[in-house]
Amino acid sequence: MSTITTDAYITPEIIEWARKRRNYSIHTLADRIQINPQKIEAWEKGDARPSFDEAQILAKKLYIPFGYLYLSKPPAENFPLPDLRTITKRDHIRPSPDFLDVLYDALRKQDWYRQNQESHGAESISFIGKFTLNDSPEIIAQDIRNTLAIDDNMRQRAANWELFLTDFIRQSETKGILVIRQGIVGNNNYRKLSVDEFRGFAISDKMAPLVFINDQDVKVAKIFTLAHELAHLWIDKSGISNLDYFRKSSEQKNAIDQFCDKVAAEVLTPASDFKSIWGFQPSIEENIDYMVRRYRVSRFVVLRRAYDLRLITYDDYLNYYQRFLEDKIIPKSTEMGFTTLLLNRNSRLFTSTLLSSTTEGRVSYLKAARLLNIKVKALQNIRDRLL
Repeated sequence: MSTITTDAYITPEIIEWARKRRNYSIHTLADRIQINPQKIEAWEKGDARPSFDEAQILAKKLYIPFGYLYLSKPPAENFPLPDLRTITKRDHIRPSPDFLDVLYDALRKQDWYRQNQESHGAESISFIGKFTLNDSPEIIAQDIRNTLAIDDNMRQRAANWELFLTDFIRQSETKGILVIRQGIVGNNNYRKLSVDEFRGFAISDKMAPLVFINDQDVKVAKIFTLAHELAHLWIDKSGISNLDYFRKSSEQKNAIDQFCDKVAAEVLTPASDFKSIWGFQPSIEENIDYMVRRYRVSRFVVLRRAYDLRLITYDDYLNYYQRFLEDKIIPKSTEMGFTTLLLNRNSRLFTSTLLSSTTEGRVSYLKAARLLNIKVKALQNIRDRLL
């Protein structure tokens, strides 16, 4: 009597590729699957095969589609956006599965929103690509501030950094920019995004511009990231950034990111206003703290701005930089309800537009739920609350 084999005839090379893609050692993967490490070594060498059930668990733990295990060779994974990151430890960095998953998810959302806008005959957004790298960062920043109404009234309305960021995002979405704040993949709290890998990215599109902010970052960094990514849209340059708001603008290796850093600094801390106020306090540190409260930015942003505007010496810059680095406190995350989290992770503008389409019968509940990475039942509850 013949027996039915349950072995999965997968490609050994794919297991090794997927494991390294997750930055897992053989022992780490073995712990996650709860099997002997020697078994994984045998699978990777082709000396043994996993069972069909083991292969399914393997794909799940490595965050790859099950079918990938049967490919003849690893698939090519390239960034669909220009990579503008300044990498300090090595010249090239392999994109993590978590990063790629949120990037492709954002592109799916952006593609749907663009098609929706086009089907409704929406006009293109005039400020996308309004300027180029040949224009003055000050002029671009002024246009961003005017367009989004970023002024003293807006700052005074915000009692803290979180409210300022919320208002900043709201102003951006009012003008047709999708803003996604996400710190995990989908709704999986075990797949946190790395701030070291990227802080944000921008997708420039005259119908559906999108900004992504890594929500694992501290609040003050998110504010600078948003301003930086908006600058990308105003010069029509998509890209992935790992901007460092501790770093001086001149230390960014990529010319586009260096330029957008300058625009962002001018958006948040206008030079003329900054210079007219600096010096009213008795010490450098007190001046910095006053500027932090006034502009709703971090000490590092103010410190760098003061140095760039030649209001402090390089020695002062290094001295306070080191002091602030030692005193740096990571604020506790703010607890948010499910609806708020959903709107942050998918863009309030995108979510409301998508839900309206389900009401009109142009998009099925199933498709809408998939675009929002939630179940259909949850979609119905959110729809009832928002519409």
